[in-house]
Amino acid sequence: MLRTHNCGELRMDHAGQKITLCGWVQKIRDKGGMIWIDLRDRYGITQLVFDESKTDTSVIGAVRELGREYVIKAEGTVLERYAKNDKIPTGEIEIDVHEIEILNPSILPPFTIEDETDGGDELRMKYRYLDIRRNPVRKSLELRHKMLQQTRQYLDAQNFMEIETPFLIKSTPEGARDFIVPSRVNPGEFYALPQSPQTFKQLLMVSGIDRYFQIVKCFRDEDLRADRQPEFTQIDCEMSFITRDDILNTFEGLVKYLFDRVLNYQLGEVERMSYEHAMRYYGNDKPDTRFEMHFVELNHVAQGKGFNVFDRSELVVGICARGCANFSRKQIDALTDFVKKPQIGAKGLVYVKYNEDETFKSSVDKFYAQEDLKLWANEMNAAPGDLMLVLSGDAGPTRAALSELRLKMGADLNLKDKDEFKALWILDFPLLEWDGESSRYHAMHHPFTSPKPEDTGQLESNPGKVKANAYDLVINGVEIGGGSIRIHDKKLQQKMFDALGFTKEEAEKQFGFLMDAFEYGAPPHGGIAFGFDRLCALFGGSDSIRDYIAFPKNNSGRDTMIDSPSTISQEQLDELGISMKEM
Repeated sequence: MLRTHNCGELRMDHAGQKITLCGWVQKIRDKGGMIWIDLRDRYGITQLVFDESKTDTSVIGAVRELGREYVIKAEGTVLERYAKNDKIPTGEIEIDVHEIEILNPSILPPFTIEDETDGGDELRMKYRYLDIRRNPVRKSLELRHKMLQQTRQYLDAQNFMEIETPFLIKSTPEGARDFIVPSRVNPGEFYALPQSPQTFKQLLMVSGIDRYFQIVKCFRDEDLRADRQPEFTQIDCEMSFITRDDILNTFEGLVKYLFDRVLNYQLGEVERMSYEHAMRYYGNDKPDTRFEMHFVELNHVAQGKGFNVFDRSELVVGICARGCANFSRKQIDALTDFVKKPQIGAKGLVYVKYNEDETFKSSVDKFYAQEDLKLWANEMNAAPGDLMLVLSGDAGPTRAALSELRLKMGADLNLKDKDEFKALWILDFPLLEWDGESSRYHAMHHPFTSPKPEDTGQLESNPGKVKANAYDLVINGVEIGGGSIRIHDKKLQQKMFDALGFTKEEAEKQFGFLMDAFEYGAPPHGGIAFGFDRLCALFGGSDSIRDYIAFPKNNSGRDTMIDSPSTISQEQLDELGISMKEM
């Protein structure tokens, strides 16, 4: 080893010892007779000191050649520091350097390698290898590492076996778009990169591997957001001979274990909520339950009073913001502008202030008397000092818009405590959803999800009413994982394909291998997959997953560091039998 210690470990106990450090020059302070250098590595920062009256002139000369991010080796003696720095762990000591060696010079970095940098997102993405030197990014990757190790420890202790599945697989028509890989040795045929190892993990259950897991890369060619990347990591799991509750209990255990081991946080009870309840009272299937502000339907007290906007609406629904009756007109106008944004889609907002003197002031006073608004307050459990916010329109879009308003109010009123974590299971999803464009049903999760046993008989007669034996885990309004009990019976799987509009030939071509496997004694089984990047971002208190991925893509799916995707040579295209003229 070139070094005896790292830059984060020396303390007063090491005083008087001869040591060798290696690292990058973080900062140089030259005061003429004295020079100080902050030397940085992955573990921390140590101050080096050079006294012109004592240090060899050749060493001083070498020091004055240094610049930021030079890689150096320094030998010296650990001394007690005169002016101590309580902001860093090594702040009580410094190194009196006797010898220095430049291991590699550096040109001036395009941004400062500090916690608060002057580099924008795109610049830091282009020079990601420099960005990773910064503490916030490095700590994010350390968190990811720790979560990987703890996940493996927990699942291994629960008798799960880690098994790798193929990356070059068959394209399937369900779900997001596949990334396609042409086959040179099979001209005109293509592999797909896996969106998940779904069929392989089911085949492993048929194989008798009753508890499987894999921390695996998956690929989806879809539009990107802060919490999406074209390639992402899942904790992928499957179990045999279990019920739904066995899955929920096992993976509640995993999540609580991670919170305990990684954050030293005791996660409370994991609530269970039906999809129908979530949509009715929160407007989405991943509600943030750190704060209340439930939806209250007002059709029966708000309609029939001559206000045509409400009278013509399928749904009139509102939320109560506690203690917000003092909102100014400017604040309420800002909320109205928010819900009218195209991405939110509401046509307007009705407000009712429940004043401290128990009178009401609203934007619909022309249509509703004080007694009418009192009925609204009773329905919404409002008290003097509260503000009621009401939307109306078609049920689905109105609930979706109110959900966004609820989340905005939660953020504006500081109701989303970043140090609090509330987890819940969402259960009883619809098995299928109708797609008007293709005029057929699509699987809400995937084609291998089992119906709830009591709904199986309706799969042919009334498929839209069938509930799925599926579950999503939501923490603080973020979907962290999801899964289902799988179909393990060939006849039932064929009925599912029929409901999805597959012909027998299409089902055989796409999934014949799985159907065949089911004839060899497939056990009852189910599983779950966690979005590992999202889980890391949640634990790190971030809305974006990028800093928890060593080399992420930007919002256009590009890696600006290596300039990918890129063109390939005509020779490669010819070898693959691909003509750019036809594309």
